[in-house]
Amino acid sequence: MKPVFTHVARLFGLLVMASLSTHLHAKPLKVYILCGQSNMEGHAQTKTFPAVAKDPKTKGLYDQMVDADGKPVTLDDVWIAYSFGNFTGDPVGKRSGKLTAGYGSQHHIGTGKIGPEFTFGITMHELQGEPILLIKDAWGGKSLMVDFRPPSAGKLGDEKQQEKAGRYYRLLIEHVKEVLANPKAIYPDYNAKEGYELAGFVWFQGFNDMVGPYPKMQSEKSKKGGKDYSEYSRLMACFIRDVRKELKAPQLPFVIGALGCGGESATDSAIAFRNAMAAPAEKEEFKGNVAAVFTHHYWPNELDAVTAKANGVKKRFHPRSKGLKKLQGDERKQAQMQLNKDMAAAMDKALTDDDKWLLDNGISNRSFHYHGSAKFFAQIGKAFAETLVKMEK
Repeated sequence: MKPVFTHVARLFGLLVMASLSTHLHAKPLKVYILCGQSNMEGHAQTKTFPAVAKDPKTKGLYDQMVDADGKPVTLDDVWIAYSFGNFTGDPVGKRSGKLTAGYGSQHHIGTGKIGPEFTFGITMHELQGEPILLIKDAWGGKSLMVDFRPPSAGKLGDEKQQEKAGRYYRLLIEHVKEVLANPKAIYPDYNAKEGYELAGFVWFQGFNDMVGPYPKMQSEKSKKGGKDYSEYSRLMACFIRDVRKELKAPQLPFVIGALGCGGESATDSAIAFRNAMAAPAEKEEFKGNVAAVFTHHYWPNELDAVTAKANGVKKRFHPRSKGLKKLQGDERKQAQMQLNKDMAAAMDKALTDDDKWLLDNGISNRSFHYHGSAKFFAQIGKAFAETLVKMEK
């Protein structure tokens, strides 16, 4: 029989080896910041997940988004801290936890929503194989010109606007610093000895600037033209520099999600704006650590087609619907019931079975919110993550 101390020594040796192994393989917690307005919030309800599965091009991504029971996955090694707003974009709350579906927009929830964060976290964890913390700050209806205006951009000429200038830039910085001051409050297994690595920033915004008060371009021939969005490009460059300075991360990798509304069929103005968004990535000072992802490549064209059909039917019945206002009481009630019945019959005749399926399973919001399509948001979240990892490598 071997002496007891031999067994104790062996056990002690195994514990030391395990401790050393853990120390050698431990790495800083990777932290990624996701920021923007309503489409960074994300308005894709989980009821649109089936449309992700239906397309062979995105079926593999869908399989990563759900568990064996078809429910949204929850990632044990990816946590999120989210600062969000109400319907008008006013900051109203913060929530955190393991990453799963439901960290999209927090108003008009329906079946629960996702933005880019869901598949961003899934893809990043798959590619990095490390614990991850996401810090998400998104408030609807906010512009870079005013609300996210960075300090180095200078003052606005409009005094009323100047009073609001930069408020959401400051809220972003405050929230990020608050989380980084105590990561363990969000990520329970955070190892203070290993610390954290601020590994990337994703910006997805733009609609309020696209329709904002940017100057008109002058055409030599017609003296008319679209808007000149070069000021947005300047503001975006200032924003990147200021965020890096504030967070003491001079080479922080930065992804700009260029506005994708309208897809390939977007207006000239939308195309000019998306190019202005992406322009800073071409600046010499940002080469290699700033990249643009053109989200219009992931625009769900099939949803445009089916909504056009449905809207065509609704338009035919608009005069009748308008005429109901002249009626009162039971007469109006009966007329409304008949109108609904006739419209449903016309819709049934105009739409194919696939069209009806898409309306039920592919759309959960308006077109300017990318139809509330999980297929769209899943693809861009993946693209954002892949782009950041590519820059890192």
